[in-house]
Amino acid sequence: MEEQSQNPVFDETVEATEAIPIPQPTAPAEPLSMNAVLQIAPLRRLWYAQIVSVFGDFLALFAIITIMTFQMHATPQQVTGLNIAYLLPIAVLGVISGVFVDRWPVKLTLVGSDYIRACLCLLLFFVHSITGFYIVMATISIFSSFFSPAQGVALRSVVPMHGLRSANALMQQVMFIMRIIGGPIATTLVHYTTPRLCYGLDAASFLASGSLIASIALTIPKRPAVPAAEGAAPKSKVGSILEDMKVGAGFIFHHAALLFVIVALAAGMFVMGCFGPLIAIYVRDTLRASTNTFGITSAAIGIGLLIGVNALNAFAKRIANTTQVYLGLGGIALGTLLLALAPIAGFTVLHVGVPIAITVFGCFLIGFSCAGIIVPSQTLIQQETPQALMGRVGSTTMSAIFSAQIAGLLLSGILADHTSVRSVFAICTGMLVALVIAGKLWMEPEPHAA
Repeated sequence: MEEQSQNPVFDETVEATEAIPIPQPTAPAEPLSMNAVLQIAPLRRLWYAQIVSVFGDFLALFAIITIMTFQMHATPQQVTGLNIAYLLPIAVLGVISGVFVDRWPVKLTLVGSDYIRACLCLLLFFVHSITGFYIVMATISIFSSFFSPAQGVALRSVVPMHGLRSANALMQQVMFIMRIIGGPIATTLVHYTTPRLCYGLDAASFLASGSLIASIALTIPKRPAVPAAEGAAPKSKVGSILEDMKVGAGFIFHHAALLFVIVALAAGMFVMGCFGPLIAIYVRDTLRASTNTFGITSAAIGIGLLIGVNALNAFAKRIANTTQVYLGLGGIALGTLLLALAPIAGFTVLHVGVPIAITVFGCFLIGFSCAGIIVPSQTLIQQETPQALMGRVGSTTMSAIFSAQIAGLLLSGILADHTSVRSVFAICTGMLVALVIAGKLWMEPEPHAA
């Protein structure tokens, strides 16, 4: 007796397809430019919101640092502690905040976070101690841990896939520009007026950001309900949250490309965390240069970041995101290597300005190369992550980045005390080279259709 087909419907489908031409795959869409992306009205309002809120953030942060440094005569450890107080809640809560972002309405999360932070900024008017600054900045950071992944979800929902790179470049461009101009503006306002003006502008910026986002029409696909297994006991709220965290972490660890770019981002931020506190000591003790040289090296990092974002977005559209990350890691490694070797040039070359010139170029290269990690990494994460997991993946990425920055801030001083600043830069070089090799060997993404 002939064996009957187990799936007659499937058999009929196979026969029917013989008469139907198979559609050919379409060519990938041309990546959108920054100007084209800005024509998308919701993205434009998100961008405006980013500009005003980040500007207010840097005004308040630099005003607090100015007050702590020149009026409260804080130690370097106390100033570093302010950065840690702001970074630590995001690093800790980032692991879990994405679970709630994936569950809550995105617009309500964004607007509520902005309005709450506006109210918290007003508490700075009544702070007169270093501990008080720590507490307020840490509290603001708690709500920032929900805002950032929710912003990533909103960005993904309003921008087509082939426009995500330019959209991320626009958002990062705002961060870099405000980092460059925020300090001088804040110190000027504190010197000629009062730090309370900076605090008030920060609160107003959050109100403006929340109002702009409230005017955006966001269409976020609803999270699909997962039916419980037959006979299984219903999970508690804590159990459900832990299960969501497990799903998000499992997706990252089983996706080689995502795991690589997240580790690459963390490594880059670790180097920046080490680099920030030590560059002033390096200029003073290793190069024996003036404070003007320190100002130039700090500016070179910001300029490198800004130029890198725009150059890569304009000329690297056809280069794979993972390739850009490799080049970015290699560029940072070369920059830290130059810093480790720059003083040697003072002995081998008669011109005393050569070590300083090498240092400035190394700082520029580090900034430029960081842009080669940040934008393509964020773009790849948004392209590869399902909409239902965007909050969890985004918050986990944010947690890894901020944890790496804290580790860099804490370890930089310890390593420098036991070795030297140049040795720390050499260690960073070796770590980045090892990461590039590990990425090529074990974390190469498999080619697949978008």
